[in-house]
Amino acid sequence: MAFLEIRDLVSGYGEVQILWGASLSLEKGKLTTLVGSNGVGKTTLLRTVMGILKPWQGSVTFQGRDITRLSPHARANAGLVLVPEGRQLFTDMTVYENLEMGAFSRRAHAAMKANLDKVFTMFPRLAERQNQKAGSMSGGEQQMLAVARGLMAEPEILFIDELSLGLSPILALSLFESLGTLKELGITMLLVEQNVTMALAVSDYAYVLAEGKVHLEGPARELMKNDEIRRTYLGI
Repeated sequence: MAFLEIRDLVSGYGEVQILWGASLSLEKGKLTTLVGSNGVGKTTLLRTVMGILKPWQGSVTFQGRDITRLSPHARANAGLVLVPEGRQLFTDMTVYENLEMGAFSRRAHAAMKANLDKVFTMFPRLAERQNQKAGSMSGGEQQMLAVARGLMAEPEILFIDELSLGLSPILALSLFESLGTLKELGITMLLVEQNVTMALAVSDYAYVLAEGKVHLEGPARELMKNDEIRRTYLGI
C-alpha cells in the first residue's frame, strides 16, 4: 500500500480547470519528484493535496485513510507539511521565531527541542543567525529557513515547491544535498522542481505532469535516459 495515494485528481481555480485526472503515489521514506513545464498544474496539485484547494473529483489517501475532505489544519496535524514556493516566511520575525512557528501543532511542539537541534545541525548558518530577522537574510538562507521551518512541523510527508528557484547554482547544490540527509532520516518527500537535472539526480522516483495529468513516470535515473525528457527538459 502506498504511503500517499493521489487518484484521478481534478481541480482548478474558479471555473478554470487545471488538473484533469492526475494520479501518483508516494512510497514511505522515498524522495519523489514532480516535474513539468510552467502552468501544467504542479503547484495546483500540491495545494489540492494540502487541502488549500478543494478537489472537484478524485481522492487523496494517506496511510490508508481517505483525507480528501479533511481541512488543511487537520492534514497538517496528520503530518502533511508544505514548504511553499516563494518561502512565505515571517520576514519581520527572527530565524528562531520562524522556527517556533513551524512547531505549532501539539505533536510538533512536543518534539520542538529535538527538532531545533536537528535543523541547526543540518543548517549551521541558521544557528549562527537565529536572532536575525528573516527578511534581512539572503535568498539562499531564507530557503534554508523555509525548509527548516517545515521540518519543525514534524512531517510525515514534506512537500517542497521549487526548492532552487532564484538561487545560485552553489546554494541550490547545498540545498539539494540536504535532501539526502532528510532521506537518511526517513522523511518521505515530494519535490516540485524546475531544475530537472538536479531533481532527477537526487530522487528515487519521478512523475512528469503535462496538460494537468501524469504523462510519464518511472525510476528517476531511468527517466534521465528518456529521449523525450532529455529533449524537452534537459535540452540535450
